[in-house]
Amino acid sequence: MTAHDKATSDRIAHLAALVLKREHVSEIEKELAGSALAQHHTSKHTSARIGRVAAQVLADRHASAEAKELAGSVLAQVRQHERASMER
Repeated sequence: MTAHDKATSDRIAHLAALVLKREHVSEIEKELAGSALAQHHTSKHTSARIGRVAAQVLADRHASAEAKELAGSVLAQVRQHERASMER
């Protein structure tokens, strides 16, 4: 991992696992949680598509605090070249 790489923290991974265990969470929350867990202790990064979803969640004033926390973590792990394609 280089100095500019990000990784999902143990706290965020725990939150993601809790979200995935719950019955009544949205598909978007499950997708964000799954992405965060996939990046925990791995070199995986967020895809541009999931990055766009995360950005939408952060902009949604009705999204839960947990969803926004997962979205922020996932969005922070978008690769630099993926960010460029997201901004287009």
